[in-house]
Amino acid sequence: MSTEQQVGTTSPVPAGDTAPIVRTLTVAASPERAFDVFTAGMARWWKGDYHLGDQPFVDVVVEPREGGRWYERDADGAECTWGRVLAWEPPGRLVLAWQIGSDWAYDPGLLTEVEVRFTGMTGADGAVTTRVDFEHCGLEAYAKRAVEMRASLGSPGGWGGLLEDFATATAG
Repeated sequence: MSTEQQVGTTSPVPAGDTAPIVRTLTVAASPERAFDVFTAGMARWWKGDYHLGDQPFVDVVVEPREGGRWYERDADGAECTWGRVLAWEPPGRLVLAWQIGSDWAYDPGLLTEVEVRFTGMTGADGAVTTRVDFEHCGLEAYAKRAVEMRASLGSPGGWGGLLEDFATATAG
């Protein structure tokens, strides 16, 4: 199964929709590996030109604990916060506060949530796989720009493409 086939799509979004972005995919890895690649290996699959700092990041860090920071670090050591860890339950569940405003800068007053669930499965061939259920909710927090942000984050250039790259990284 190709990565493209693995990444599910939601129904078309009607104009004005701020519904959560929901994706389901299956990756060819154990839940432990999938959780590790999603968290500790984010710099391997996050698009390099999607950064908040003045320079591209060299690492994306999710501190492994509830209350931990989620941030990027560039080659000079400068850090830009993206949010924080709301739930850390390896290897089954992760909830991150996405606090990146519609101006693509950190906004400590903004709170949207990214929840990812990792469920181990066994394929027909006996291979270990993981079902990854992804949801980015709370998009109404963007107020008058909520529809625009939902469209951007929910597009193939948003979470769709990022999750395709995540699925590829879990196999490598």
